Amino acid sequence: MVKSYIAEKYNKPGAVYLGVVHRLDRPTSGIVIFARTSKALPRLNKLFAAKEAKKTYWALVKENPPKNSDRLVHYLKRNPKQNKSYSHINEVPDSKKGILEYRVLKKLNTYSLLEVDLHTGRHHQIRSQLSAIGCPIKGDLKYGFDRSNPDGSIHLHSRKLTLVHPVQKKEMTFIADPPLDDNLWRACLSD
Repeated sequence: MVKSYIAEKYNKPGAVYLGVVHRLDRPTSGIVIFARTSKALPRLNKLFAAKEAKKTYWALVKENPPKNSDRLVHYLKRNPKQNKSYSHINEVPDSKKGILEYRVLKKLNTYSLLEVDLHTGRHHQIRSQLSAIGCPIKGDLKYGFDRSNPDGSIHLHSRKLTLVHPVQKKEMTFIADPPLDDNLWRACLSD
């Protein structure tokens, strides 16, 4: 689909190059960055590896978090057999430090909308760390929510991404609305 879009938008004949720069967990919605040229891909990969791309997520969680805003630091240990990461307060063997900051943007009847800024990019980091403070993401059975969403998604959304363009050298910010066919996401955007 993306290759077809690029071919049409830029009137490209023949094969279209498309490089995947980063990924999102399958049940997550939001921004994904692709490279249109083989020259841009390693430059973008370097930006992400050096943590020079700033990612902001929205998460709809069960319960209100203990604080309206906080910095969470956990040691995440991945269990590949379960495809799950466990958050620990203290360092454990083979764990990696995970840091994020959150703030409550809106309180709905039974959910809170959190804005989450990642400082590290660990496997299932947001899902694991929010679950560890008693705030599992809506629909996320793997990390403690009591029921799945009908479509198998979870209410975690890659909302904003800021980076310096690898060729133009100017800062670019991308913002994506959450899926607006979902009543809860629509309620988050209404005033």
